[in-house]
Amino acid sequence: MNEDVLNTSLRKFLKVVGVTSQREIEKAIRAAVASGKLKGNETLKARMHLTIGEADLSHTIDGVIELE
Repeated sequence: MNEDVLNTSLRKFLKVVGVTSQREIEKAIRAAVASGKLKGNETLKARMHLTIGEADLSHTIDGVIELE
């Protein structure tokens, strides 16, 4: 295994995950506020699940997203 290739590939993947996730979360929250489903002052529970089947990886990250 080439550690440099692995590191570069992971960084690219995580950059896409981060940018895409932020965009989708912002879009969903703005839509929920606009529709009245959210008031805009909540603290939201968030969960991200990462899987890599071939490496038997299953990892869940819990967190919160504060709107105010």
